[in-house]
Amino acid sequence: MGKGTKTVLGIVVVLVVALFLLAGSLLRGGFSARAKPSAMETSLARHARSMMTPASAKAMKNPYPMSPERLAEGREHWVDHCAQCHGLDGSGNAEIGQNLYPPAPDMRAASTQGLSDGELFYIITNGVRFTGMPSWGDHTPEETWNLVLFIRHLPGLTPDELKQMQQMLKEDEHGEEHEAEHEHEHHH
Repeated sequence: MGKGTKTVLGIVVVLVVALFLLAGSLLRGGFSARAKPSAMETSLARHARSMMTPASAKAMKNPYPMSPERLAEGREHWVDHCAQCHGLDGSGNAEIGQNLYPPAPDMRAASTQGLSDGELFYIITNGVRFTGMPSWGDHTPEETWNLVLFIRHLPGLTPDELKQMQQMLKEDEHGEEHEAEHEHEHHH
């Protein structure tokens, strides 16, 4: 048996086992998004995601060096697009993120921080099927790389930065409320 045949056979075996585990899980709990994924399901999902990420994407390096300006741009992008699911601090403890299946991950954890820059870029750009992670392929590569820089910074987020982000969120919400009131006035 050749190396390629063994690899294909290994993938088929993993998929068959995963299918049986998933079927058993569904029979016990149905399709409820309230259930927490089992450790086995989480491990299989991470393996599948890793196998499906092209090697060329995994090998990509962030072409932009860390700078206060890039970090600020990534932080602003995070507050506008990511915090509602992943939380301002990256913990995943946001109402929407915790009600997804699987729940939004803790972006500060080793399971995320251990991904290559290219993997983070690929996930942000393409999303992840069968999860709540949408694709953000309409952002420029520079915006996405700045976001990767900010994700790398999340484990070291300071209380002052978190306060600044909370203020940004309040200003965004206030601006949206003001726009909605203004829109309502024009319709009458």
